[in-house]
Amino acid sequence: MIIFAGLMAIWYNHRVTNFNDTIRFTLHNRERMRQKEKEMSVKVDIKALLESGVHFGHKTSRWHPKMAPYIHSKRQDSHIIDLVKTVEALDKALPELTKIAASGRKVLFVGTKKQAKDVVRQAAEKINQPYVVERWIGGMLTNGSTITQQIKKLKNLEKRMASGDLEKRYNKLEVQRFQEEIDSLNVKYGGIKDLMGKPGAVVVVDALTDANAVREAQTLGVPVFAIVDTNVNPTGIDYVIPGNDDAIKGIQLLLDYFTEAVAEGAGSVKTEEKPVKKEEK
Repeated sequence: MIIFAGLMAIWYNHRVTNFNDTIRFTLHNRERMRQKEKEMSVKVDIKALLESGVHFGHKTSRWHPKMAPYIHSKRQDSHIIDLVKTVEALDKALPELTKIAASGRKVLFVGTKKQAKDVVRQAAEKINQPYVVERWIGGMLTNGSTITQQIKKLKNLEKRMASGDLEKRYNKLEVQRFQEEIDSLNVKYGGIKDLMGKPGAVVVVDALTDANAVREAQTLGVPVFAIVDTNVNPTGIDYVIPGNDDAIKGIQLLLDYFTEAVAEGAGSVKTEEKPVKKEEK
């Protein structure tokens, strides 16, 4: 009995030790994960937001009452956006963008207003993400079959043009018309031709100008991250980023935050290595 009791005591102590080690290991890992999240988070600079004019809203006569929680004050006849709220919104939104990108899903950038087109295109291309900077075509997200057909047509024409197949089969005038068709399709669909299925998120520069993009994303349950000025109804937008949607400097700064967050997540995606086939002797 004494021997048995001794063995039981050893077994129990071993179990307790293992359990305590497991707890310590789990807590240590959690702490490491928290530390990693802190290190990975994009730092938002409120001074930079101020210097870029992100706080300038529209005239008070054009405001939307539902933007009241994001307004700091009035200056002459214009509203001033509360940049503390902007920082809080970014601190909440950016980690979510990172998570979405880390899951391997694409983030669609949308900015069709004239002054935003170039910066949106450059931002998306820099991190290899899809974009729409020309007129939003109805059904671009919700009518996938039609859009897919157009993209297939574009890719097929580009392939045939690059291989010289069109030049072999058609005269110069006809080849020129094919090139014009390729150019036209690229204007409409070039930014999304590598987008397979629905995106993981949609980033919108102007939620009023691109209200159709917002609505289609909402229909599909795709989270919307949008810069929302004082004249916009923020209802239904998942991540409202209160800010000036007209000043290029401000748009560029906010896009820098978005792209940094996406790039951070996309950079953590592991690509599967294809097994190398051994050559048969």
